[in-house]
Amino acid sequence: MAKFELKLPKMGESVAEATITSWLKDIGDTIEADEAVLEIATDKVDSEVPSEVDGTLVEKLFDVDDVVQVGQTIAVIETEGGATVEVKAPAAEPVVEAVAEEKAPKVVAEVSKTITAAKAAVEPIISSEDRFYSPLVRNIAKQEGVSQEELDAIPGTGKDGRVTKNDIKAFLEQRSFQPQNIPQEAPKIEPVAKDIEQTATSASKVEDKKEAAPVVASGDDEIIEMTRMGKLISKHMIDSVQTSAHVQSFIEADVTNIWNWRNKVKNDFKAREGENLTFTPIFMEAVAKAIKDYPMINISVQGDKIIKRKHINLGMAAALQDGNLIVPVIKDADQLNLLGMTKRVNDLAKRARENKLNPDDIQGGTYTVTNVGTFGSIMGTPIINQPQVAILALGAIRKVPAVIEGPEGDYVGIRYKMFLSHSYDHRVVNGALGGQFVKAVKDYLEAWDMNREI
Repeated sequence: MAKFELKLPKMGESVAEATITSWLKDIGDTIEADEAVLEIATDKVDSEVPSEVDGTLVEKLFDVDDVVQVGQTIAVIETEGGATVEVKAPAAEPVVEAVAEEKAPKVVAEVSKTITAAKAAVEPIISSEDRFYSPLVRNIAKQEGVSQEELDAIPGTGKDGRVTKNDIKAFLEQRSFQPQNIPQEAPKIEPVAKDIEQTATSASKVEDKKEAAPVVASGDDEIIEMTRMGKLISKHMIDSVQTSAHVQSFIEADVTNIWNWRNKVKNDFKAREGENLTFTPIFMEAVAKAIKDYPMINISVQGDKIIKRKHINLGMAAALQDGNLIVPVIKDADQLNLLGMTKRVNDLAKRARENKLNPDDIQGGTYTVTNVGTFGSIMGTPIINQPQVAILALGAIRKVPAVIEGPEGDYVGIRYKMFLSHSYDHRVVNGALGGQFVKAVKDYLEAWDMNREI
């Protein structure tokens, strides 16, 4: 008999943990590969965790309502054949004893592996748009001290060039047979250790911050428990503010042409397509065009490195019936025409309201748009949706008096206008880029063709 550790899979770049909502299997139940074992919930979507093997559930390591980190073992499944795998990681052997007992070549190999593992602890393995790593491959890389650069260099034999379990094992076997050059002096690991110590010190400082003063409720006050999703969203927002240096730029756009054009075509569109033509796909199209003009808005930050995204995947903040927000993603938005964008927006919005979104629908976003005008706000300062570096808030469209330039001089007329609020991470997006980008969105909106067909 062998024991397989079922771990919490990665649910998206910005999702680091999930809450167990129910167990679908009890201890002693037989489980087939790909059969759901439990249900989990994140601040994005509810989902099931399937088993990767056939076997019998022998141990549950967490209870309902427990919060589990991505990569943690949540259950143990007993399978046929093979050696038993312990759930708990083996205790590390003292380095001094290993150095004293082993020969010089092995000492160098062990120290090199320690350095690589320490770097991996500081800089965790990540997937990118062009290179996806499964939780199993990332765990093997972490255990064996494989760096991000080494993993990226491994040729993948899986679907779409993905690195499989066999690929990384073959790499490890090849690496173990490579001769080790013995340097004159043992390599120093103080810099890495110092980095780790500084990281731990910074983390402890955050934890040691003075707690907020307790709020005292009077006898007439009502105490309401935060919902599970509310708690997760709260933590996600705090983490974002502590991660990014938020800066905002504001601009006003004249959308009179868009307002009049939509009124002209929306009834025919409804009769032909059976769907409503809203302002959202029009705004999304303008944002996608502006991102193509300024691709350094479409990035993420990993340590001191910038990841420039190849795909333009627009997150679309949508309100749920319970008051919470969810952000479904329009994949490759720059490849859609206005008709395709409209159908994609309507489909995601409908399934969001009905709580029928799939995990893939809320993953992979590279830039987010939120419409605060839906609630009557003329502008807002939204918090960045990590690990993205910017987010755009659309204010309410208002009918206002404005100065209009005409061939015979300026005059005052009635126009439809709205504010665009652009929040961005000042660590990597300076004021020039942040302002130029939102100005490009404004220019695309104001240059709308009144004779456009859809």
